[in-house]
Amino acid sequence: QVQLVESGGGLVRAGGSLRLSCAASGRTFSSYNMGWFRQGPGKEREFVAFISGSGSTTYYRDSVKGRFTISRDNAKNTVYLQMNSLQPEDTAVYYCAAGVVPTTLAAQYWGQGTQVTVSS
Repeated sequence: QVQLVESGGGLVRAGGSLRLSCAASGRTFSSYNMGWFRQGPGKEREFVAFISGSGSTTYYRDSVKGRFTISRDNAKNTVYLQMNSLQPEDTAVYYCAAGVVPTTLAAQYWGQGTQVTVSS
């Protein structure tokens, strides 16, 4: 069982930056592939970023490549999403996920979400 708690969301201007954090419970955090997903208003949940258990492999949706960086600190059981050059289209509830399958992007566990709003 993994419990995930996101933090760091808020309101930022277009072009600004924000760093999201996801704190995970458990003693086997490093064995879990992790990811960030988001759901904008009136839209389906979509994949944002993936990171392997060791942190050696990352993957991003095309629209955030070069702007967002996913990272993890296994000693702190924490995953981060650094978001730079934010655009209004990035406005969404951002969800942390654990046990992400790299081929399908399915996930075993989900956090409660944190709101990110980008003003133009």
